[in-house]
Amino acid sequence: MLGGFVVGNDDKVAKVLAKSPGVIAGIAFANEVFVQTGVRAEWFRKDGDVVTEVEADGKLCIGNVYGPVRRLLLAERTALNIMSRASGIATMSRSVSSTAKEANWHGEVAATRKTTPGFSLVEKYAVVVGGASTHRMDLSHMVMLKDNHVWSVGNITAAVTRARSVAGFSSKIEVECRMLSEAIEAAEAGAEVIMLDNYTPEALKADAQQLKAKFPHLIVEASGGITEDTLSSFFSPYVDVVSMGKLTQGYSCLDFSMKIQQD
Repeated sequence: MLGGFVVGNDDKVAKVLAKSPGVIAGIAFANEVFVQTGVRAEWFRKDGDVVTEVEADGKLCIGNVYGPVRRLLLAERTALNIMSRASGIATMSRSVSSTAKEANWHGEVAATRKTTPGFSLVEKYAVVVGGASTHRMDLSHMVMLKDNHVWSVGNITAAVTRARSVAGFSSKIEVECRMLSEAIEAAEAGAEVIMLDNYTPEALKADAQQLKAKFPHLIVEASGGITEDTLSSFFSPYVDVVSMGKLTQGYSCLDFSMKIQQD
């Protein structure tokens, strides 16, 4: 409030500056912040564009925002925080999806359920902008049975049976499994997706091959502690999805700033 009193309500132009290389994301959400605060944005880049290098002064203008200066500053930090985080996610997602393409792997690299409460939609949008998969958009898109679900019921078969009784035929069921015997039990109980969790690459490939031989239409997912450095070691003809919590948890943010232009 006091800052708004200092700057007043004169119409000004503010430049949005990218200060680090990466994939731009979050413009759609930043625009809504600007609409809600009564200012207007004009963009010279779009979501998905890559900033490969900044100008000599370390900054690249990617857009202008017009409006009363008090309102520009009211919108500034919220809009930039969204873009900074979304662009960080998109940049990492582009990197891992490029790794998969370069390896000619048939599957998808996906994010996980490790999203920020209240910010999940933005994070999943940024994953898509970067070229990776969201896995699920929300809890209604697939039934995922993890260790706590199974332990609470008693066994995998009971958990899958109960889930199918309420999910019906239109929702897939995924089960987290720690060993081949659990994966076979889940598949035989009717699960369509098997997550092989916290496997070594060698053990993963061996068990995935056996699963696919027995259940050809099964979707096999690898998950648990997979990083950018280890990602390619999990690629296999028998693995369809590799999921990484780091895509939405532990990513680096891109640096943006907004500067009011002097008359």
